[in-house]
Amino acid sequence: MTDGDLSPLYDSLGYRFQSSALLRQALSHASLAGDVNYERLEFLGDRVLGLVVAEWLLERYPKLKEGPLAQRLAALVKRETLAEAAKDLDLARYVLMSRGAEDEGGRTKPAILADCCEAVIGAIYLDGGLEAARGLIRRAWARFFDGLGEAARHAKTDLQEWAQGRGLPAPTYREVERSGPDHAPQFVVAVDVEGFEPVTGEGSSKRTAEVAAAEAMYKKVTGDGR
Repeated sequence: MTDGDLSPLYDSLGYRFQSSALLRQALSHASLAGDVNYERLEFLGDRVLGLVVAEWLLERYPKLKEGPLAQRLAALVKRETLAEAAKDLDLARYVLMSRGAEDEGGRTKPAILADCCEAVIGAIYLDGGLEAARGLIRRAWARFFDGLGEAARHAKTDLQEWAQGRGLPAPTYREVERSGPDHAPQFVVAVDVEGFEPVTGEGSSKRTAEVAAAEAMYKKVTGDGR
């Protein structure tokens, strides 16, 4: 595999390696003969990814507590997310593996794609430093950050259906606090359900704060850890 062969991957990654050997190592599955494969780089990439994502979460959710932050971190660095990122980057096309591993469907296995993705992150960190690795992660993980609340978006509907199923009025939401500059506001919204103490949620918009409040209230009234 020559640098010319890797040019489309460089474009996909948004990064051009100084050492193409590092990238080849990151793409080399353990089924190949020899001792050079992506496992050590995967180990490093896992830590780099965790650091960058944790940093990004603190930046994006300045008032969120440790528990919810940890939940979001786990969702963003789990195998399934890594495999999706690998598909977005078209890594499967470039993974180097034995014919046997390929015949067994190795090029499409989520575990291999996830490991390879971490290895590429580790390789970029070694080749270009933290800023280069951060750049890739910020680009490749943007859609996952945007989709963090996908499941939570059903929280308001779930809470309303729960209340209606018990003959209660629909939950109501009210803004109780707004802080931060105009370009980066933070909202606190309370949700009221008849017969229960109000519960609040925080977010960078009223909508996300309402969803957070609905999630918390739904968990309170149902005991569902969601």
